[in-house]
Amino acid sequence: MILYNVTQPEPRRWVMFSILLVGTFLPPLDFFIVNVALPSIQGELGASSSAEQLVISSYAAVYAVMLMTGGRLGDLYGRGKMFFLGLMGFAAASLLCGLASSPGMLIAGRIMQGATAAIMAPQALASVQVLFPEKEKPLALSLYGAVFGLASVIGQALGGVLISLDLFNLGWRVIFLVNLPVALLVVLFGMRFLKETRVKNARKLDPGGMFFATATLCALIVPLVEGREAGWAWWIGLLFLAVPVLATLTWRYERQLSQKGGAPLLDPVVLGAPGIGLGLVIALLFYSLAAFFLLFTVYLQKALHLEALSAGVIFLPFGAGFLIGPLLTPYLRKFAGNYLCAIGMGCEAAGLLALVWLINQTPLHAFPPVMPLGTLLFITGFGQGLAMPTLMRMITGRVAPEFSGMIAGVTSSALQISTALGVAVFGTIFYNTLGKSEAEADIIHAFATATIAIACCLAAGSVLSIRLIRQPFGLARAANRQ
Repeated sequence: MILYNVTQPEPRRWVMFSILLVGTFLPPLDFFIVNVALPSIQGELGASSSAEQLVISSYAAVYAVMLMTGGRLGDLYGRGKMFFLGLMGFAAASLLCGLASSPGMLIAGRIMQGATAAIMAPQALASVQVLFPEKEKPLALSLYGAVFGLASVIGQALGGVLISLDLFNLGWRVIFLVNLPVALLVVLFGMRFLKETRVKNARKLDPGGMFFATATLCALIVPLVEGREAGWAWWIGLLFLAVPVLATLTWRYERQLSQKGGAPLLDPVVLGAPGIGLGLVIALLFYSLAAFFLLFTVYLQKALHLEALSAGVIFLPFGAGFLIGPLLTPYLRKFAGNYLCAIGMGCEAAGLLALVWLINQTPLHAFPPVMPLGTLLFITGFGQGLAMPTLMRMITGRVAPEFSGMIAGVTSSALQISTALGVAVFGTIFYNTLGKSEAEADIIHAFATATIAIACCLAAGSVLSIRLIRQPFGLARAANRQ
């Protein structure tokens, strides 16, 4: 067992980190890759509209509520061990999805995918704190941000490509089955390189905290992802009312456990450290952009009548920007420091607003000019790529290494909650604006309205990130040692 040692960093740390990044790549890939496959799934399995919604929302909900537990399991039992267990479970769940003969079987597979993804995903981010010396952490976080963002965009394009190729006559099933050879290769070649990492005096699991935190997040996420489909039934309102009650109970339970010398899942000392709360608020605003992927796909397919392959390929400039942004972050930090987060989110907001203007200036039924469209998508992706690693560093860098698993899980959960919130809130804005109309002009108007709302959230995050810079890191670390 290799224990964390600040003065003697692990010689193979970059190889180990590269293996762990597979756990960062697969979960967002499998979240977005399903979007373009839903029509094919509906046609073959006869899935209803509510079942289609559950194929996406069940994965997102379970993934979000399990991430904090996944981070703690890595702290307790070892990040390498949890990574491989999660990866093998994810492969098994992908096989179940690929062999699904009914909507219920597919949804069960997606739930299992979400749970196992939550076990493997936090291990890479948590390992940044324990594997790398301070001078190497910015580059590691930049690579983390590049892989995370690239997977989100590749999912759109790859789904369209795989369905169009129809490999072995598998149709939509190949989007799940492709995970199996990837997992097999990582297990075969990665186990001999990935040494175990953990911290001394690892804290025990907190079953009570896991229960209360899961109940709170379920009460928030389930009505958000299912509310519109369920017609905002009475039980949706009841769950919303339960959120503040459950959140209060969670906080009181964890505070009492901490005062008794226990090991709470959500340590109040850590979450109360300077800047952590504000950083998590920014994380909630940051990934509101996830809704843009869905809404832009609707615009491309319903207003411009593009096929799945063409619609997916259009996202590639965004992916290129998201890849280049994090890779340039270590160099740009020399000039802008932590202001890169504010600059990046500002670029995202400006790119979306300019995109709305371009689409509104384009004649109805015409495709927007290719070069301006690609440039604006690139700028938006580049902005998110700049902001993400800096934001992650500003949050995770405020805690001592022994809390890295917990804060990695909390931060990842905040991003996933942001995804669910964004899809629900901005999706509701889009569909309420659109109404029952299917006219191209109305689709464009609804898309513009929702996209402007997304841009406003990103602009707010940009402003708040400037405030976060004023919170010094040293005070947070001092608080953690108390």
